[in-house]
Amino acid sequence: MDNGTNDPAPVVLTVGQRIRYWRERRGMSQETLAGLIGRSTSWVRHAEADRRPADSLSVLLRIADVLRIRNLTDLIGVQSPPVRMFVGPGHPALAAVRAAINTSPLLIPRGEVQPLATLRARLDAAWRTRHTSPDHRTALGMILPDLIRDAQLAAAMYGGADRRRAQALLAETYGLVQMFVAYQPAADLLWRVADRALLAAQESEDPMALSCAVWFLAQAHRDTGDYDAARDINEQGMQAIQPHLDDNPTVGLRAMWGALAFELAYTAARLGDVGEAWRQWSEAQRVAEGLPADYYQPWTSFSRVIMKAHAVTVAVELHQGGESARQASSAESIPIPSQPRRGRHLIEVARAHHLQRDFDAVLGALQLAQQTAPETIKYNGYAKRMTYELVTDGPSYLRVPAHQLADGIGLMV
Repeated sequence: MDNGTNDPAPVVLTVGQRIRYWRERRGMSQETLAGLIGRSTSWVRHAEADRRPADSLSVLLRIADVLRIRNLTDLIGVQSPPVRMFVGPGHPALAAVRAAINTSPLLIPRGEVQPLATLRARLDAAWRTRHTSPDHRTALGMILPDLIRDAQLAAAMYGGADRRRAQALLAETYGLVQMFVAYQPAADLLWRVADRALLAAQESEDPMALSCAVWFLAQAHRDTGDYDAARDINEQGMQAIQPHLDDNPTVGLRAMWGALAFELAYTAARLGDVGEAWRQWSEAQRVAEGLPADYYQPWTSFSRVIMKAHAVTVAVELHQGGESARQASSAESIPIPSQPRRGRHLIEVARAHHLQRDFDAVLGALQLAQQTAPETIKYNGYAKRMTYELVTDGPSYLRVPAHQLADGIGLMV
């Protein structure tokens, strides 16, 4: 959920040497890389040998996307203004959220301990705000600092069964915090919150809280390129909640099982494992079909309606151009009830069209994403990269609306 590919390669490497380094690290052949970026094998071979300059930003962005490089600096070896364009800005409320996380009630107990029913109602209201607000980070930034402090205080001060319930609420609160922190320059804070969420969930002995913490932690590992850890924590979490599924499980727990199954599909797709990715998607689809038609899990968005969006993501991550375009054409207008989640889905639709080099459709999907959830597209690196490419290398007749989109999402070009 935050960028952060570490560069173990020496800074003296050329761009071509870095392309080769990351390609081989991903276990990818020159032929495969060439096909995925729309170039010839000889182009890749000459680029890696520095006999052909790979200095077009749009090409470098495609290479970074295919090779799962989260920070373009790792590919080009220098920090430049175009690179910084794709690093999400820190939200004005980030400092206040960080301060709340860093205030330990164990050391300085302050304030009145809230009734658990009150905390539950406040947390439910916060989730509703997150899903119904186009500027959801701004809305959450006004809610989270006080909610974090009160949830932390309750978990520290209650005892017995109430303490366990408070820990479950705290773990869920930390999940909401991760939604706010994602894609911001705050990797340290994200990891601190993810670790605390898992500890609180374990203390709660609540399978729903545990599944929530695992869902967020697996994403954190995957988004930093640690796919083995993402898969392992995901599978361990599913093993931990499996016994609870055998004894009249709640709708919520069944939905969390489906959400975790999809996360395995997502990780497999990132690894290029086609069979496993679609197998796990099918498992998630099986679970979704057994849920009530109007059910929508607030933490993960897991539901019947989200499965078409998930299919687009799997196809895009597998770089299956034709399949992703087919999935996108049937899923662009699905009625996702969460505005930020719908905004993210539209960015995935844009990525699907981008694989087909359908620039008109890319721009249309991004414009709709900007209208739907401005603070989703503003913090999304994929959206910024595609917008930048439309402005710099797209068809001339799209340059004006692409510039307007860039201005709208705060991308200075």
